[in-house]
Amino acid sequence: MKIITFFCLLCFSSVFAQSKAVIYGNIKSSENENLIGVKISFISKDSQNFSSTDGFGNFSANISLGQIKIKIDQSGYLSKDLEIDLKKDTLLSIVLEKDITILKEVVVANDKKNVIKNLSGGKLSFNVKELSAVPSILGTTDILKVLQLTPGVQNSGDANGYFYVRGGDPGHNAILYNNTPIYGMSHLLGIFPFYNADHIKDVEFDKSSSNAKYGGRLSSTTLLNSNKKLPSEFGIQGNIGVLASQLTIAAPLSNKTGFYISGRKTYIDEMVGPIMKSGSKNNDVKDMKYGFSDGNFTFLSQISKNSLFIVDAFASGDELKVKDENLALWTSLKWSNFTVSPSLITTISPKVSMSNTVYFSQYSNDLSMQQATIQFNVSSFVKDFGFTNSVRYFFKNTPFESGIQYAYHNLQPQKVNVENFTTVNNNSQDIINANEAVIFTTAKPRILENLTADFGLRINYYASGADSYLHFQPRVVLDYMPNKRYSFYASYNKQYQYLSLITTSSVGIPTDFWIASSEGIKPQSSNEFAIGSNQNITRNWTSSLGGFYRSMKNLLEYPYGITQFNEITTFKNDMYVGKGKAYGLEMMLKKGNGKFSGWLSYTLSWSDRNFDELNNGKTYFAKYDRRHNLSLVGMYDLNSKWNFGITQLFSSGNRFTMPTSWYFINNNPVKEYSGYNNAQMPNYIRTDIAANYYFIKTPKKESALNFSIYNTFNIANPIYVVLDVEVNENKDKVVVTQKEKVLYRILPSISWRFKF
Repeated sequence: MKIITFFCLLCFSSVFAQSKAVIYGNIKSSENENLIGVKISFISKDSQNFSSTDGFGNFSANISLGQIKIKIDQSGYLSKDLEIDLKKDTLLSIVLEKDITILKEVVVANDKKNVIKNLSGGKLSFNVKELSAVPSILGTTDILKVLQLTPGVQNSGDANGYFYVRGGDPGHNAILYNNTPIYGMSHLLGIFPFYNADHIKDVEFDKSSSNAKYGGRLSSTTLLNSNKKLPSEFGIQGNIGVLASQLTIAAPLSNKTGFYISGRKTYIDEMVGPIMKSGSKNNDVKDMKYGFSDGNFTFLSQISKNSLFIVDAFASGDELKVKDENLALWTSLKWSNFTVSPSLITTISPKVSMSNTVYFSQYSNDLSMQQATIQFNVSSFVKDFGFTNSVRYFFKNTPFESGIQYAYHNLQPQKVNVENFTTVNNNSQDIINANEAVIFTTAKPRILENLTADFGLRINYYASGADSYLHFQPRVVLDYMPNKRYSFYASYNKQYQYLSLITTSSVGIPTDFWIASSEGIKPQSSNEFAIGSNQNITRNWTSSLGGFYRSMKNLLEYPYGITQFNEITTFKNDMYVGKGKAYGLEMMLKKGNGKFSGWLSYTLSWSDRNFDELNNGKTYFAKYDRRHNLSLVGMYDLNSKWNFGITQLFSSGNRFTMPTSWYFINNNPVKEYSGYNNAQMPNYIRTDIAANYYFIKTPKKESALNFSIYNTFNIANPIYVVLDVEVNENKDKVVVTQKEKVLYRILPSISWRFKF
């Protein structure tokens, strides 16, 4: 009760002054798109205040009454100055024009490529349209790969579609597609972009999940939002390449309804398979066949002046086949996603708006293996039925957002079947059902002239079988902006996670499965503290610097690989429960204007774990502890026809456990370990380059060729290590050879991107 009282006192401590009023509103582009991170200055006779737009393009400020000058500045748009006589609460609707000057027949464009924007509390937003020059396999923006190029985020290496944020496990990250959770996160072990960037309007990334509206994960939240603007005319855009192709269609059905539909498919087997087979070395993975396809659909209907009805859907399917004739081994792995989410957005008044979303999300995987006379199959799935409600409103001149959420979880962690000529062994974990209900509220009061706050409280009730939990999760972000050049923030977040990803493979293939807190398995929890600052060094250069500390409890470890075959086994008995902590420093230097733009990102971090059953109870480095992560992204516009991009990655290798010595017992070699995760993979180094040649480039039409090379210098980045053990004839000597397995090396790609 004391926590809630303190929360309310802070929210309302400075909002009752009669000499002030609220200026609030929305900022859009001339293309009717909400603009994120727009800087706004409010200058009066006695003071100067600052604000910025949120993920919906909205802003608010509590300002003293009187004559106010308003300055609006956004990269890539013409600055705008306003002057008003503030006598009461005032609503503004502002449209910014592109910064393009036409003189005779020469077009001089000052289009600032501020592709990544720093928001309050260390959050980031992404301009997907301006990321086309960042190299990727398909010649289109890879959103998850871009995340791995930012501070606090570790790249997962090859053969892994995951990413690790601030020392957390891969399952500690929430990915929401239009408020719908996505549980499967990658195509071909991370090499292909998982989301069709043509269908995504904007991306918001929060390393700390500091918004109380979102929860259920210990680390980050990534919001992927499709286009909510009704298409005014028929349009088509896409990409045709040697590895994959994609197509997006925008079609109006009337002046109040329309839809967007997208699809993608790869044919990498026909193009790259022969190259890999003929040019691979003994330590490369051979005879691999792979295919994926996915689709997005968004339907919009302006059912009234103040109500917009939207239906979003996403589906994906992948299949990976590996054949090893030497081992008489055949493997097939399939995984798929499906989501659908109808939603209704209603503007009740200038100060009140509401959104309601119903969603269904399903992820499943199925692994089949056959070797000689043995056939093995393991599968799993997770299904969510959910509802999300949120109301945005002002109370006593302070912006609030409150709402309720409900989710019904249905999971099959593992279903196992093993057959040979004589026996059949079935081992399936029980299906888990769980209910989760949430009440949340956020408030953004202005405490002092240059000090704003973002307070949040999330109350979770979770029940599965005989287990139930009630958790209070406070969130606090303080932002101090002494002037337009500098801003500082400090934050605290309490998180609980009820659904956990159990990783079973060092390679990161989708044999991993989800399990819900039940049968005595407690929810994971974390406390995170973070501080940081953003600096506008010049008009072109900005930087950010921050640090974090996170403690975690009830972490889960499953030490049996894909599965174990004990018929009486239960997850409660098999799971190890422990704790961990992570801390580090993050920095970014960005250039967002001129022919050359890009950023430099560096993270220095530590992450360790402590489980009583592992490493003799001593603390050890986590598998995802990668001390150094350095990323360099550069984009260069040579002229109106050519632009180029390069990414350079360097990171410390993942941790793994390696035997340190061998000895004999009864003429049998035995391996001995000095500690858990006592070894480290080689440093990960990769250079990607890309070039775009534009035949046509206008806001409505585009035709361009993309040339890209993944891993340009053909560096062998191993995905795992195999120990080759040989014993001499007298069985008194062991020779151990370490072999590093590489999945893929250099991958060139050519594609044609079009829009009309």
